[in-house]
Amino acid sequence: MRSFNDRQRRSDRWARDASGISLVRPAVEPQPVRFAAEPEPIEIDLARSALIIVDMQNDFLEAEGWFAAVRNAEVAPLGGIIPRINALSSAFRGAGAPVIHLNWGIRADVANLPANVVDKGSSCGQIPGYGDTIGSGDVLVEGSWGSASVPAIDQADTDITVFKHRLSGFQDNELDQILRRLGITTVFYTGVNLDRCVFATLMDGCFQGYDAVLVEDATTTVSPGHVSDAILYLIRLLYGFTTRTQALLNAIATKTDIGETA
Repeated sequence: MRSFNDRQRRSDRWARDASGISLVRPAVEPQPVRFAAEPEPIEIDLARSALIIVDMQNDFLEAEGWFAAVRNAEVAPLGGIIPRINALSSAFRGAGAPVIHLNWGIRADVANLPANVVDKGSSCGQIPGYGDTIGSGDVLVEGSWGSASVPAIDQADTDITVFKHRLSGFQDNELDQILRRLGITTVFYTGVNLDRCVFATLMDGCFQGYDAVLVEDATTTVSPGHVSDAILYLIRLLYGFTTRTQALLNAIATKTDIGETA
């Protein structure tokens, strides 16, 4: 069971003393950081930020997983972002900011999945899809091999794992409630696939009121390059900002300087 770190546990709990119980929550000390981003540099409060790692799981990244074995996707390049994601998660943990692993993890009976999810995922029954059994196990079912993060993704006891049941990680699960309990206002997005679950989650998060920053070199997709270009254009135009790993790492390390863009 993943647990909150000490700062997170204390931030919204009641307190008892000799006179009774206090419902007053302690103020969170701001941690402002500035860094290079597109369409322009931004400042965020690291104390109210979270890193979300989307779908870095076996069914999408491993050769035996559903994406490669059934959908014939070329998944080998997807692993190239793992070192940058691990560097970012280490930096966020060091700053006391939440790291959330957001993976597909559906019911085995797919009872809560609508037809437009089940049938699109199986080409209307022509190939194994959500909840079906393939050589490596049940596709994207919570608790299965396919729903687990790949071993190369670093995880800590303080990390939070949330399972999703749609392309958007904000639908039909507890992600929004967790972020609100933690007082999060800015969400950093990493993982796969940029044009699918990452973008859907980022958009939906914006609709829920969260500021969005995509770490563009810590996300990727199996789709052609022009698709990624379109997604980056739309994020910068309509939803939020994009940055790069080193710029963000430099900013977290210094807390003041705008990081390098390379």
